[in-house]
Amino acid sequence: MNEPRLARLYRELLLDGIVPFWEKHVDEENGGVFTCIGEDGSPVSDEKYVWSQARWVWVCAALYNRIEKQPKFLKWARRTIDFLLAHCRDREGRWVYRITREGHVLEGAVSIYSDCFAVYGLSEYYRAAPDSALLALALDTFERIRRRIEAPDFGETAPYLLPRGRRNHGVPMILTEVAGELARTAGEPAIEAAATEYAGRVMNHFVRLNRRCLLEFLDREYRELPPPEGTFVMPGHAIESMWFIMHGAMRRNERALVDRAAEVLRWHLERGWDERYGGLFLGIDAEGFPPFLPHSDSKLWWPHTEALYALLLASKLTGQPWCEDWYERVHEWSFRHFPMPGTGEWWQRLDRQGHPMTTVVALPVKDPFHLPRCAILATELLTGRD
Repeated sequence: MNEPRLARLYRELLLDGIVPFWEKHVDEENGGVFTCIGEDGSPVSDEKYVWSQARWVWVCAALYNRIEKQPKFLKWARRTIDFLLAHCRDREGRWVYRITREGHVLEGAVSIYSDCFAVYGLSEYYRAAPDSALLALALDTFERIRRRIEAPDFGETAPYLLPRGRRNHGVPMILTEVAGELARTAGEPAIEAAATEYAGRVMNHFVRLNRRCLLEFLDREYRELPPPEGTFVMPGHAIESMWFIMHGAMRRNERALVDRAAEVLRWHLERGWDERYGGLFLGIDAEGFPPFLPHSDSKLWWPHTEALYALLLASKLTGQPWCEDWYERVHEWSFRHFPMPGTGEWWQRLDRQGHPMTTVVALPVKDPFHLPRCAILATELLTGRD
C-alpha cells in the first residue's frame, strides 16, 4: 500500500473536489448548508435537516483542525452553529429534525441522531475555537441523550422510527464515537466510561458470534427478533461501527478489542460484497431471506467510504494482509463507480449494477459528511497526524 500516494489522493479529493463543490451550497444569508439538492448540486428544496447541518459543523471544524487552517472553514462552522443555536432546539432542550431555510421548525424532536451529531460537531469545533458555553451545551445534550434512550417507549430514531419494544444498533453505535470524541475534548473520565459502555452494548449484544454478523434490531432485553426484522444486517453500518470501536480501543490501549473489531469488520466485507457485480450491498439477511428494508441491493456511497477508512485503520493497527487486500478491492470499485465527472464529488446512490439512480433512500438529501469524513480521517491517518 503506497501510503504517501493515498494521502495525496485523499487530500486532493478534499481540497480540490469536495470543498469547492460544497462551497457553492453554503447558505451565506442564514448560515448552514443546503443539502436538499440533486446529485449534480441542482436545488430540490431549501429545507434543512438538522443532523445534516450538525454534520457540516463537524466537517468544517475537522478540515480546520486536521487538514488546513483556512479561516473560511472555521467561519462556515461558526455560522452554522449560530444558526442551530437560534432555531434548532425545543423547549425541552432536544434538537429538532427538519426546518426551513430561515429556521422555522417543520418536524420536531423525532430523531436522537440530530442531538448526537450536534454533540459531535460542537466537540470538534471546540478544539478549534474553545468556547465554554458550547462545551457546556455539548455536555448537557449528551446527558439528555443518555436519559432519553433509556425510556421504555423510546423510538425517536428518524428516518427509521423504532417500533415499541425494540433496540437498534444505530444508537449505541453512534454514541460509541460521539462519547469518545466528547471525552477527548472535555477530558472527563465519566464520558470515556460511557463510550466504553456503548461499545460493550454493540460488541456483547448486537454482534452475534454464533451468526458471525451484527444484527441491526433486537428487543429491549437484547434478545433476537423473528425474521426478517430480526435477521437484518447492514454491512456498512457494521463496518462503520467497528472503526468506532477501534478508535475507543486505541484510546484505552485495548489490543484484544482492536483485533476483535477487525474480525467483525472482515465478516461484513465477506458477507456484504456482491460477488456478481462488485460493491457492498446496503442490506442483507443473516438467513438468506429478502432483506427487511427496501433498496437493500443498492450500492450507496456511505458503506464504501466507511469501508475505505475502516480498512486503512485496521491495516495500520493489525498489519494483517487481508486488510490491504480488501482495501484494494473496495478502493478499485469505489473510485471506478462513484466519482462524478467534472464535479469533484461522488454519486451517492447507485443500483446493484453500479449505475446512478434517482430513487430516494432514507432522505432526499446529498449530504456533505461520509465522503469528506473518510477523506479527512484517511489523510490524518496516512500522514501520521492525530
